[in-house]
Amino acid sequence: MPELPEVESLSRFLAEQLVGRTVEWVYPVAVHALKTYDPPIGALEGRTFDAVGRHGKFLDLTAGELHLVIHLARAGWVRWTEKMADAPPRPGKGPLALRVRLTPVAGNGTGDGAGSGAGTTGGEGTGFDVTEAGTQKGLAVYVVRDPLDVPGVARLGPDPFAADFTLAAFTELLAGKRSQIKGVLRDQSVIAGIGNAYSDEILHAARMSPYKLAATLTEDEVATLYDAVGTTLADAVERSRGLPLRDLKSEKKSGLRVHGRKGEPCPVCGDTIREVSFSNSAMQYCPTCQTGGKPLADRRMSRLLK
Repeated sequence: MPELPEVESLSRFLAEQLVGRTVEWVYPVAVHALKTYDPPIGALEGRTFDAVGRHGKFLDLTAGELHLVIHLARAGWVRWTEKMADAPPRPGKGPLALRVRLTPVAGNGTGDGAGSGAGTTGGEGTGFDVTEAGTQKGLAVYVVRDPLDVPGVARLGPDPFAADFTLAAFTELLAGKRSQIKGVLRDQSVIAGIGNAYSDEILHAARMSPYKLAATLTEDEVATLYDAVGTTLADAVERSRGLPLRDLKSEKKSGLRVHGRKGEPCPVCGDTIREVSFSNSAMQYCPTCQTGGKPLADRRMSRLLK
């Protein structure tokens, strides 16, 4: 699932490509992914993109007073193309959910980059596809006048990259929460943008058990965890800097130290990385680094063995 670092890198790439470019046409292929109908998605046609940003894991493409907001869910992605067909795509069972074609821009041939969108060679046939792999469909597309009209955006907690996400603010967020710290980090209403993978990575960096209750953390533990949140996410974004979109997902996987690495040696201590499975997800951790050498109970496996 794309999390904050991937969506941040994606938004930076799209900002470079889209700002100053005009929508020629937009075509929703997977109608189930379109969650709003007023304004209609066709209202984007003829509008120019002014900015590209992010709210947690939500992409926000601004065109005048309208916002094209996209949540990529588990298996969604954005694919940029310089050679897009003139005709809208045909509906089908493939991964394509939404296609946006941009109005061609005549190249000035100088490559001086003057003005928004200048320096793109011709610009003919450029645009982007929003895709979703697999059979479990969760991708969501919204066209709204205010991003807060999207329920998932409205409920978001503070962003880890925001200036006001301070140690004091983080301490206040955790105070009194009698939930396991893994779940607290993943709760989008507490902190925006952290999912299953990066919560594993953050807790490994902080040398903290995912089962530890947030309310029981000491002042030093809160400070350590706060630092781990910032450095883990910032390092992930930095590793993705300058990469083409097609390489961002593979960069995420290669940069993870414990998540998805069950059975491999921990890069810090050499212990074997363990896993706890749940109904629709799994978490990975290092016993030596995080739990005093004790493997955590895998409740799903325990039930199967009864």
